[in-house]
Formats: sequence, structure tokens, C-alpha cells
Amino acid sequence: MSKYDSVTGMTDMTGMNNMTFPASQIAQIINGKIEGDAGIAVSSFGKIEEAQPGQLSFLANPKYEEYLYTTRASVIIINESFQLKQPVSATLIRVADAYTAFATLLTTYQEIMEQQLSGIQQPSYVAKTASYGNNVFIGAFAYLGENVKVGNNSKIFPNAYIGDGVTIGDNSIIHPGVKIYHDCKIGNKVTIHAGTVIGSDGFGFAPQADGSFKKVPQIGNVVIEDNVEIGANSTIDRATIGSTLIKGGAKLDNLIQVAHNVEIGNSTVIAAQTGVSGSTRIGNGVMIGGQAGIVGHIQVGDGARINAQSGVSKSVEPGKAVTGSPAYDYTARRLPELEKRVKELETLIKQLMGEKV
Repeated sequence: MSKYDSVTGMTDMTGMNNMTFPASQIAQIINGKIEGDAGIAVSSFGKIEEAQPGQLSFLANPKYEEYLYTTRASVIIINESFQLKQPVSATLIRVADAYTAFATLLTTYQEIMEQQLSGIQQPSYVAKTASYGNNVFIGAFAYLGENVKVGNNSKIFPNAYIGDGVTIGDNSIIHPGVKIYHDCKIGNKVTIHAGTVIGSDGFGFAPQADGSFKKVPQIGNVVIEDNVEIGANSTIDRATIGSTLIKGGAKLDNLIQVAHNVEIGNSTVIAAQTGVSGSTRIGNGVMIGGQAGIVGHIQVGDGARINAQSGVSKSVEPGKAVTGSPAYDYTARRLPELEKRVKELETLIKQLMGEKV
């Protein structure tokens, strides 16, 4: 039996693989305009060059335009400004931004999939002092320690470890094998992917006179604000004192190391294999390429750009773009180089023309 959801406008069929929704309902979700059969239904997604009947696809990149006229997809999302060069067989849904609309639809689909998960699987361990909200899912072999709090609609997948005193907000997803150490705070609509460790000890050791190192206890925590996503097998260390802070809307890729007492600003994105050393402050809206290395105790200003494989050894001013190792501001450095080259060319031309230099 199917159940119509008046909020999403989709038909939720029993079973994950039996969901179907007509073009008219898709258009409602993404605020699109239909050209073609509004009643045609799709049950899955496909790339435009490979899609089959019963699948939905989208066209956002002009490089794939040729497939618009040959695809077998039943429904295609395209930009409202796109001009057809020949007829298409699929039903079209025109929107302001096809890529964003497709992302919205995938998000809605994913949320419906996740809503089907609820309850506590066994075997799992939930401490007597732990509490959780409505429509929560706790997978098999998960561990929830003392005084853990989990908000409404959050999902904790199998083999996750949630330490004592951890709080997790509403609509968050903790994927398999995630480890969240004691007293860390996870906000609403946070996604943490498989194998990531939140709140392990920061790398703090005091050198001794005999050449050995004495461990400095790490008694702080990690705070992850709302709408953050953290990729698989990343590590975010707890603060020595205070909090390591990941602010709202930040997106971290797989295999990222964030050291103790780091602060990462709102809507900052960091690509895979980047390492951020202790007590560094990264501003809002920063973009950091893969395999970048950032030393400790520096500032990276709002809107800065750090190219892949850059070694950042000093603070970066807001809005600057740096590259290389050690990293330099390539937007500023390139102008003197171009000026020098122009002067050399002018001198060469004068010599060839027999003019006095």
C-alpha cells in the first residue's frame, strides 16, 4: 500500500526500491514548469547519457547537450533558459538552476529513504541515562554511553560509538563506524560519514630535559554546529582546553585531519587529505584544496582560497588566494612578473628594429 506525503508531494511505496513519483509531483518539489506528459512516472535516477525509461536525469553542463536528444530517460530537468535545437522524447521540467534543483530532489529522496529507518536494532547498547527523541534509528552494535542525548529524527548506524555526555541534535546522521568521544556536541542536520573520529586527543606533548615527551591532557571537547558535513575517515581532535569548533554549514571532505583548538568558519569547504594544525583559525567562506597543509597558530581570513597541495606557513589575509609551498599570494606576485616580461619584450623589439635601447 502506498502513502502520499503532503509535505514532500511524493508517493512513498513500501520498500526502498518501489518508490515512484510522477513528473507533476517532481515539479512541485523543485518549483519547475512541465513540458510534456505531467503524469509520466519515474522510480530511479540516471546519468543523461545512460538513463533508461522510468528514470529521471538532468542537464546542467552544455557539454552533455547532445545526449538530451538521444537519452531514453523519461523525465529531464533543464534550465528554463535552455533553447532546444531539436525535439526531445522525454518530459522536461524547466527550472532556474537545473543542478541545484536536481540536488534538492536527491536530498528529498534521501530524506524519505532515511525516514523509513526507525527504532533500535539489537544487539545494541543504550545506557539507562541516555535519552533520544522521536523517530530515532539506532543500528545494531551501536553504543550510546551515559547521559547521551539524541534529538528527533536522527539516525545512528551500526557500529557507531557515542561516548558519555555526547549530545546530537535533530535530523543528524551518524554513519557506520563513527566514533564520537565523550562530551562532544553535534548540532542539527549534521552528517558524519563512516569511520570518522570526533574528539580523540589533540597532539599535545611537552618536551622534557631528558629528551622525552610528557603528554598534556586534552580536557576540552569538539563542537560541531548545524548543517555541517564531514567525510569518511576524517579526524577532529578535542581541544586541550575549550573547544575545537566547526561552525555552521562547513563541509569537510574525506581523510581530513583537524587538530586541537582549531576553529573552522561558517560555510568553509575543505577538500580531502588536508591537515590543519593546532589553534589555527579559519574564517568564513574559505575554500581549501586537497592535500593542503596549514601550520598552527595562524589566521586564514574570510573568503580566502588555498590551492591544492599548498603549504601554508603564515596567516592569509581575507579574500587572498595562495598556492605553492611555502604558499604565496599568486594574484599579487604574478603582476610584477608580467611587468618584467613586458619590459623585456619591449627591449627585444627595439633591438630587432635597430632602435636605441
